[in-house]
Amino acid sequence: MSPMPSNLYPISRELWEQVVTIFQYFPLVAAIQLFVSYYPAGKTSIESRLNLPGKQAWISMEVPGFMVVLYCLVSIPSKNAEITSSISECVTFAWNNLPIENIILAALFVIHYIYRAIIGPLLNPSMSPIHISIWISAIIFQLMNGISIGGFLAGYGPAITADMTKSAILPGSNKSQVDWLQIASRWRRELGIFIWALGFATNIYHDEVLRDIRRPIKKEGVNPEEAEKHKIGSLGQEKIGKQISGKEKHCVNKLYKIPQKGLFQFILFPHYLCEWIEWSGWWIAGGSLFFPARTFLINEITTMLPRAIQGRNWYIERFGKEHLAGRRAIIPGLL
Repeated sequence: MSPMPSNLYPISRELWEQVVTIFQYFPLVAAIQLFVSYYPAGKTSIESRLNLPGKQAWISMEVPGFMVVLYCLVSIPSKNAEITSSISECVTFAWNNLPIENIILAALFVIHYIYRAIIGPLLNPSMSPIHISIWISAIIFQLMNGISIGGFLAGYGPAITADMTKSAILPGSNKSQVDWLQIASRWRRELGIFIWALGFATNIYHDEVLRDIRRPIKKEGVNPEEAEKHKIGSLGQEKIGKQISGKEKHCVNKLYKIPQKGLFQFILFPHYLCEWIEWSGWWIAGGSLFFPARTFLINEITTMLPRAIQGRNWYIERFGKEHLAGRRAIIPGLL
């Protein structure tokens, strides 16, 4: 068996810098979604031989991100210290030598993705097939994001501890000024973590609202009368009947309704907005020097915004604009 390439164990600084640079241009790729409606996953999943089962595909394409972050946190510090005896010693060394701020930020990232990549899809009553093209692009995104964030938190990035405020302290500053800056830094971290937690909790809440819609049809499906009752829109009673009876290949029994709870009263994709809030808080917690968090947030927005806009058009086509009752796509009253 051939050994792992030297720039992968651990992720080398050169590789990390290359990935960080390239990943900043991801919005240019994501912007294509504004002009192309083709997105073979979720509500807009298509029938194809290249489809993968929804839950398995989602889990396998989302897990690599946080696994790469953990890999970087364990391998980079221990490799630099030439500790290679066992995984447990590498973990212990990283735990004892990485700044606690880095560990906390990594923990928040991992917590989110354990929910998003594993718990979330397992809780979903059903998931539409995902085309292999979406699966591959998602894996590439997760690997690049994991390297960008993991390499930074493992030591390749500048320090984001409370001492970073010293860079803003001018020569001759008195002790009170130093103390004030350190207090401000601590408040900034705590505020960021609070915003992260708020976004994470509301993200889960709105995911659960969507699951509540799907649960009644998990076992038996919904008859055409029930579908008509809940306004399935242009799909029509006949189409719904075919989907539920299983006469069309690769279809997932779904009942689509306009959610009514929480921020769904004002927008159609509040779970997207809440995730943006979550990662905004994460960036705030890490400070302005935590540039991989900024890149991640920008990439998330540029990826999800076109989906939300096209998703609203999907709702209009199925339900009619009058049934949206003024709901916007993702920003109440604006967009």
